[in-house]
Amino acid sequence: MAEVKTNAVRIVEKCGVNYELKTYPCHEPLDAVTVAGKLGADPDTVFKTLVTQGRSGAYYVFVLPGTGELDLKKAAASVGEKSVEMIPVKDITKVTGYVRGGCSPVGMKKAYVTRIDASAADLEAVYVSAGRLGQQMRLNPRELADIVGAAFAPLTMDH
Repeated sequence: MAEVKTNAVRIVEKCGVNYELKTYPCHEPLDAVTVAGKLGADPDTVFKTLVTQGRSGAYYVFVLPGTGELDLKKAAASVGEKSVEMIPVKDITKVTGYVRGGCSPVGMKKAYVTRIDASAADLEAVYVSAGRLGQQMRLNPRELADIVGAAFAPLTMDH
């Protein structure tokens, strides 16, 4: 029996974007560095999807390297908000339609304003969640930006 495709995978295919689907055993949310190890991938190319809420009440999606930490001030500035805060874990499914650890920037319940960390712009490919625990899709970050209507912006803390 064929695996049922996630919304994220269906949308990427409908857009005609070249991608590679990678699966690995996973029963709980994993950090991106652990996922990179399971995929045999460079941790700087495995991106996490974070959802925030601005002071205005609007939701925003930020896609950044799993090795990085979201700089809330940079994130807020990139979407024209005074401030943004991470949404509570209990609200992830309600807001996105995805579960924690399986949250893809593609195919959320609604089209939220999305920003991808500027570090992705020069990469040939990045991994993002395919919308289910244990599934990642590898695709060109500029094509990902086109699909979700995202802009590139500096999002991570300087170390």
